[in-house]
Amino acid sequence: MDSVWTQTAEPPRFAPLERDLRTDVLIIGGGMAGVLCAYQLARAGVDYALVEADHIGSGITKNTTAKITWQHGLIYDKLIREFGVETARLYLQANQEALGRFRELCNEIACDFEEKGAFVYSTNNRHKIEREAAALERLGASASFEKELPLPFPIAGAIRLPQQAQFHPLKFLGAVSRGLQIFEHTKVLELMPGRARTTGGTVSAKKIIITTHFPILNKHGGYFIKLYQQRSYVLALEDAPDVNGMYVDEQEGGLSLRNHQGLLLLGGGSHRTGKPGDWKGLEAFARQSYPQARIAAKWATQDCMSLDGAPYIGQYAKGTPDLYVATGFNKWGMTSSMAAAALLADLVSGCENKYAQVFQPSRRILRPQLAVNGWEAVVNLLTPTVPRCPHMGCALKYNAAEHSWDCPCHGSRFREDGALIDNPATDDKKRM
Repeated sequence: MDSVWTQTAEPPRFAPLERDLRTDVLIIGGGMAGVLCAYQLARAGVDYALVEADHIGSGITKNTTAKITWQHGLIYDKLIREFGVETARLYLQANQEALGRFRELCNEIACDFEEKGAFVYSTNNRHKIEREAAALERLGASASFEKELPLPFPIAGAIRLPQQAQFHPLKFLGAVSRGLQIFEHTKVLELMPGRARTTGGTVSAKKIIITTHFPILNKHGGYFIKLYQQRSYVLALEDAPDVNGMYVDEQEGGLSLRNHQGLLLLGGGSHRTGKPGDWKGLEAFARQSYPQARIAAKWATQDCMSLDGAPYIGQYAKGTPDLYVATGFNKWGMTSSMAAAALLADLVSGCENKYAQVFQPSRRILRPQLAVNGWEAVVNLLTPTVPRCPHMGCALKYNAAEHSWDCPCHGSRFREDGALIDNPATDDKKRM
């Protein structure tokens, strides 16, 4: 179940660390966010090193649908209502700048970069769309209301944002990573203030950035209660129409669509990791809506979801001045990764950044989702079954569709033989 990205590109490989190392900034995690942090620091002349337990792009980056857009669902109306116009405007500007940086870099990189309109639609609630359109107008963003879309079902309304983009994430990652100081197959075994003990040696650093999708350090920041993970599914269809844009349903579990090199990428079926789910709904939709189409590839992906819809980017916790994090991208990992790289490069260099308060990880956590996360943790900690997740001891659930053991508390996943697939767990599941 490889994605179309892994089938058509392979990033360069880097040697593992085999010595002790001193550096100003250590980056832990070699996905899109970590590699872009390394790229940004290299351009700024900052001494850095990146360590990755597997190889770069081998985690969530290889499974993204790779939309580069500041259209993040119905985010702007929500941000205005909960945080005010200025915070919403800063969130918008941070992601607009991220898109601009991608556009600039992709001018020099062969990564299937294409400008496309981005659409968020509702099948049953025009009022939600109208509110978001009003929020975007209030923020001075270019957007239009659409009554119809080239999709095989009716809509209540949609918002179109022009000149957004899509690309091939692994081709891009391969290009920007060349020449960077990256150590692959270098797993962090222990993290201490100013030091990380790895499988290849100890790295001493003045600043440490954790970009491991879900943060691996539990004792600071409360990420085990501030984050949860969602699983969703993608089909790549041959002989399906070109929808000429990027489309996403405002409802959780709804469909997303975009084209790539003659394929239609059909996504959907979101659910909390550890709960039941598979490709069956997407396959049924494809049979009904595109009966001539053939499934060329299918895969699943996983996203870290924050409590309030905005990522956590910045100082890991109030008491860790030299430790930083980027996580909780809420399914919008491409622009969020670029925004995170720019923000974190400033923070570790001691520069002010006007977006720091928007993404501050230690912001208020009293949100409805907090209760849901707490309930899932309690229920699965008290469930008297085996096997257990080595992360925090929750009961694992068997995922029959993907032949894995998944944690409903925090989203760690393991193969049937116990080998770790997805974090925050850092160790394999013990055989039972």
